[in-house]
Amino acid sequence: MAEHGHDELKAFRDEETGLRGFIGIHDTTLGPAAGGTRRYAFESEEEAIEDVLRLSRAMTYKYAISGINMGGAKAVIWVEDDDHNTEELYRSYGRMVDSFDGRFVTGGDVGTDERELRWVNMETDYVLGLPEQFDHPEGYHGGGLGVVRAMEACCDLTYDDRDLSDLHVVVQGVGDMGEAIVSYLSDRGTRVTVADPNQEAVDRVVDEYGAHEVDPDDVYGVDCDVFAPSALGFVINDETIPQLECDIVCGAANNQLDDEERHGQRLHDEGILYAPDYLANSGRTIDDTDLLRKGGYQHDRATAMIDGIYDRMLEIGERSEREDRPTYAIANEVAEERIEAIGSMRSKVTNRQAPQWTR
Repeated sequence: MAEHGHDELKAFRDEETGLRGFIGIHDTTLGPAAGGTRRYAFESEEEAIEDVLRLSRAMTYKYAISGINMGGAKAVIWVEDDDHNTEELYRSYGRMVDSFDGRFVTGGDVGTDERELRWVNMETDYVLGLPEQFDHPEGYHGGGLGVVRAMEACCDLTYDDRDLSDLHVVVQGVGDMGEAIVSYLSDRGTRVTVADPNQEAVDRVVDEYGAHEVDPDDVYGVDCDVFAPSALGFVINDETIPQLECDIVCGAANNQLDDEERHGQRLHDEGILYAPDYLANSGRTIDDTDLLRKGGYQHDRATAMIDGIYDRMLEIGERSEREDRPTYAIANEVAEERIEAIGSMRSKVTNRQAPQWTR
């Protein structure tokens, strides 16, 4: 906790349902803490704790750089295997979320989708991301749109043109976020190659969007313009960086850099433009947390903030080039400066914050 600067780490366990896990609250300078719930078969307690600490810190920076008045948090449910997914497990977890009395608001993540959020919502109101909470047009996905906006900025910085139609983008992972990215790129006429261990998901996007496919083991070496990691994190590392045949890394996955400082610097030295993950994937977070703003969810307001990802990425990229420093370092500075500025105005937030919607 000291290493990552966390305010709070809560362990929880319910023997009857088999529930165990951790909730990390990183910082509440900007407001009450929010972050998704990841259900995953971690190999050890240490791995689960490290994941929740890194993810919750990233959420703090994501909110700060996006101009959202929320603090960073994350939760992990540590299961023995992927089949451990029951109503009683999530309802027990929902009571744990409710015990924070609004200091922690949660939503979906790996392993936690709409069905699971509905189970959590049976026990607490502090849930974001249910379809009935929002007025979304058909085909809209805030997360996918945000990544494409970051990608456009990266292409403007690299090729002096934000048009994606003539580019080749490799999307690693075609779950909810990955498929949304493919959909938006397809609308723009981009050539897309996808990779995912889930062959059924790959077949779906190949059939629906005309994407090409590549074996997951070969995805890093595909000759392309943009590599978009959009599954699990830590994929940009000592082994994969030498394989990359791209100009840009911009995707939806959290914690893409295995070692932020070392691998962020290495991408910079290699001349590969990196879109800081918590900026590129902030679209869904912007969309979800608009529900907590004055007047409840307003689609035009949310999409305007998501469109702003382009400008924020452009600013970070230009500073990186001008100062000859990696983009991750610039983005961290921007986020930390906002937290420090707001922190000088008032103390950390401990009050409740509930979604403004009627079930």
